[in-house]
Amino acid sequence: MSPGFIISALATVLIACASSGARAEDNKEKAASVKEEDGKHFDAEGNPTFKIENGTVDWYTFSGYRRYHADCHVCHGPDGVGSSYAPALTTSMKNIDYGTFLAIVAEGRKSTIGGKEAVMPAFGDNKNVYCYLDDLYIYLRARAVDAAPRGRPPKKADKPEAATANEASCMGG
Repeated sequence: MSPGFIISALATVLIACASSGARAEDNKEKAASVKEEDGKHFDAEGNPTFKIENGTVDWYTFSGYRRYHADCHVCHGPDGVGSSYAPALTTSMKNIDYGTFLAIVAEGRKSTIGGKEAVMPAFGDNKNVYCYLDDLYIYLRARAVDAAPRGRPPKKADKPEAATANEASCMGG
């Protein structure tokens, strides 16, 4: 079974479990870390989130910054601010829940905007993306709620052992 299929199936399940009503706009309070496991932070609803203290970002936010700028910024612009080619994720992430984010990145999306077809390609088979989906979500969430400024985070927490183990497992190393 391909990892892309697994990611797509997980995203489908998460979407099905999500509430059917409109999602209230995300903000710093909703995104606040209430629990930490192996260096990864979670909000009150159990969604991955960031932890930024005294200008130091958690490892996953930093990793998300790096992964975003390796694969996503070409279309969505530096720091998620958008481009003439793709929307600003700093805006759209405020209203996208975790399951929807996973589904869009894994499966892609087609839409028509201003009479032009826009295509978000599927990244469910790209290990450099799907192995870091949480990292990307965490970074973009921090940007969307104005918790992380533009540019490379100046200070980061050390990489947790769990992140190293998950990366090796996912990347096949």
